[in-house]
Amino acid sequence: MKLTLTFMFVLVASWTMVLCSKGEPMSEDPPLLQVPAVEARSRFAALDDVRLLANGLLQLGHSLRDFVHKTKGQINDIFQKLNIFDNSFNQLSVLASEIKEEEEELKKTTVVLKANNEEIKSLSLEINSKVESILQERSQLQSKVGGLEEKLSGLSQGLVPAEQLAEISTLKDVIHTQERSIAELLKAVREQSDQLVQQRSKIKTLEEKLTYNPSMQETIEKPSDNFQSVTPDLTGYLTNTSVNGSFDMTDLPSDCCELFTRGERASGMYTIKPNQSEPFMAYCDMDQDGGATIIQRRKDGSVNFDQNWEKFENGFGDFQGEFWLGLKKVHSLASQGDSFLNIQLEDWKQGKRFIEYNFSLDGPEAHYTIHLSQASGNLPDAMSNHTGMKFSTKDRDNDNLEDSHCAYTYTGGWWFNACGDTNLNGRYIHVRSKGRSECRRGIHWKPTRGASYYLRSTQISIRSTPTTTATSTSSETGNFR
Repeated sequence: MKLTLTFMFVLVASWTMVLCSKGEPMSEDPPLLQVPAVEARSRFAALDDVRLLANGLLQLGHSLRDFVHKTKGQINDIFQKLNIFDNSFNQLSVLASEIKEEEEELKKTTVVLKANNEEIKSLSLEINSKVESILQERSQLQSKVGGLEEKLSGLSQGLVPAEQLAEISTLKDVIHTQERSIAELLKAVREQSDQLVQQRSKIKTLEEKLTYNPSMQETIEKPSDNFQSVTPDLTGYLTNTSVNGSFDMTDLPSDCCELFTRGERASGMYTIKPNQSEPFMAYCDMDQDGGATIIQRRKDGSVNFDQNWEKFENGFGDFQGEFWLGLKKVHSLASQGDSFLNIQLEDWKQGKRFIEYNFSLDGPEAHYTIHLSQASGNLPDAMSNHTGMKFSTKDRDNDNLEDSHCAYTYTGGWWFNACGDTNLNGRYIHVRSKGRSECRRGIHWKPTRGASYYLRSTQISIRSTPTTTATSTSSETGNFR
């Protein structure tokens, strides 16, 4: 740049000297030698050439000026980009310091989670060992009971010795106690499994965070891939006991009525396998009318019945307290043939009554549509407007009211019509409600005519034979009228 400007200055100076010397007189020195006249050539450039040169120099000056301005603009852009780069570098430095701090926190959290995993694994192994020992004892007791029953069947006449009867009764009581213990252990195992699932989700979250920082992957050890959930399921439990020789999977009863026919008289939890479905645990209520499979029980509000569709379909709660068996299982029970739906209610004045319906239930493709016709009982009918209704929950609206969502408004899953006045899966309210709207949100039974019955406890069961005896007397009417 400087060399170009110097060259232009010298060129302009030389042309200026030429133009200035145009007016100077010729030298007066006498010629040294006379030479024949020859046409003299002028030492000065023509005016047109001078103008052409001046015009070129002017254009060159303009070009140089534009070049200088352009260069200054580019330099300013470069400085701006350098400033942006400095700011970005500062931000990256701050982020790097934050990442280092998060790395330290993740290291500490990972150590804590690994310790928790080891503790939970040890607890799970301990519970498994206890369950196995209980199952072995149960199989031994059942084998003893089987041997005693064979001895009893071989006796054609005479009375069975009192000692053997007492031994059989004691063994049955022990078996039922063991079954309850197994159920409690299975519940504890499920709780442990839920904790393991939560721990694994936390570990997975940490692993996902680590994938965004390759340097942290080298410093933090990943959890062991051999860590597995130990949640037992019913199928596995039945398989293990079958191998031990306690019973055959193909010999499972179809329902509680069949258990009653086989001679069982104690109410409690049993394994049943209705209508070629998967076997499952159910609570059987044994009385003088036979065996009934309990599908719902409410008595103290210990279980929240405001659940979603998946919960009502698969079941929830505790067999020893409040529970809902599950629509899938109820459908498998009802699809075996003639079924009777028995509903027993108790109000807050200890009045007890029941009603029984001829009952059938469609499958999941029909949203478990219910079909009812009253068969017997001493309780006014309140389900007549619910027959033919689909099951609804707070996350699946299948009622007949377009502008409202009954299950969401009045809580609990039920066969709502438009919304109707009967809901045995509503919110449990301990104090008697005085308002109609509040009552409809609780457990209540309201016939088409008459007052609404505000309930303390309910029990819904399925029987394969109708009930022949009433569950309450006229002196125990309470609020029922």
